[in-house]
Amino acid sequence: MNKHFFSLLVFIILSNCSLDTKTGIWKDPLPKKKNNALENVFKKTKIISKELNSNIKIKLKDTFSKNSFFNNQSNNIGYINYDGSLDKLAHFKFSKIDNYDFIEKEIHFTSDNSIIFSENKGGIIKLNKTELKRLWKKNHYSKNEKKMDPNLFFSSFGESLVVADSISNYYLVNLKNGDLIWKKNNSSPFNSQIKIFKDRFFVVDLENVLRCYSIKNGNEIWNFKSESSYINSQNKLSLIIHENKIIFINSLGDITALNLNNGRLLWQTPTQTNSIIEDAFSLKNSELVLNNKNIYFSNNKNQLFSINSKNGIINWKQFINSGLRPTIIGNLIFAISEEGFLIILDSSNGNIIRITELIFDNKNFTNLKLKPKSFFVGKNNIYLNVNDGRILKIKISDGKASEKVKIDSNKISQSYVFNKNIYLLKENALLKLN
Repeated sequence: MNKHFFSLLVFIILSNCSLDTKTGIWKDPLPKKKNNALENVFKKTKIISKELNSNIKIKLKDTFSKNSFFNNQSNNIGYINYDGSLDKLAHFKFSKIDNYDFIEKEIHFTSDNSIIFSENKGGIIKLNKTELKRLWKKNHYSKNEKKMDPNLFFSSFGESLVVADSISNYYLVNLKNGDLIWKKNNSSPFNSQIKIFKDRFFVVDLENVLRCYSIKNGNEIWNFKSESSYINSQNKLSLIIHENKIIFINSLGDITALNLNNGRLLWQTPTQTNSIIEDAFSLKNSELVLNNKNIYFSNNKNQLFSINSKNGIINWKQFINSGLRPTIIGNLIFAISEEGFLIILDSSNGNIIRITELIFDNKNFTNLKLKPKSFFVGKNNIYLNVNDGRILKIKISDGKASEKVKIDSNKISQSYVFNKNIYLLKENALLKLN
């Protein structure tokens, strides 16, 4: 083989490789930017660890929200007319709830000014809201079902109470006396909010199937199966109802909008990469919150989203590490991160207005090994429930923690506000606070 022939052969080989960037051998030194709306969504970023614009003062002028914790189809708690002292006014004791640290027990308010909640072994209790006097107590489970200690989820309409549970049952109860009207079984346990619209209700099971049932007889009207994960997440899922749409989030972080009447898919927006989907068990999404035709939610993967409720397009994404439900008041978003930072954002573009670190006892959340559990925005303060049984009062104006009140030595539920009183659960009692 002569020198000229060898040179020609090498040139041909190199030409074939270099002209094809798909092989991965040669890469374009200036690759074109992909036209992909999700490109920036999946970008990894640093978690907030310092304050920003802490000198900015905030004063709310919005009107107070009404009945934020009663059949709230948007999940936005809003601005609540509460400025109490957190003094204990009354309590109702019940049998201790097993594994209370690992489940989310809820309180449900009814149209007849009563309270519904569940105790150990699936018992349902109805109380008078004012004196916390028991009106009735019922348990609709067999001996074997009680041993499984079901967690119950509620919604009500008129004189009917809809119940779904963590062991695959769903049933209807007469609100007046607690008697069972009908009871049925699903193929998979439930772990979501329940939303009622006219004569039907909606709930999501652990296989990420949204099911639409008739309130009258419990028959399934339609269902929609979204992508499921191999490992079931313990994170309670949420739904919102808006303009003839039912919108829900599954355990993988997919947001899906369906027609209320027939379950037809309107749009679906994924918010996680495949790598995060594989680790879905650790993903904790906040409740979906609807405000001004936009959906907001955050997660513990350092993401807070704004999504257009009409078409599912992502408006913007900000880097907030929080599994807590955000609150939207006017054009402001209030969020609290896993690391104990209060973040206030502009809802129109996601720009951060102020970040303040929540300090008490001269220490931050990380050093004290604390975790925020839930919060709401009151008249002058933000009230944050912490995982050590305390409620922290935070001034809206400057974002500084002003007072901490010990409610219990262990975990407490989120706070529910009704008629300027706080109601919450601990492992063996329901409390009413001033």
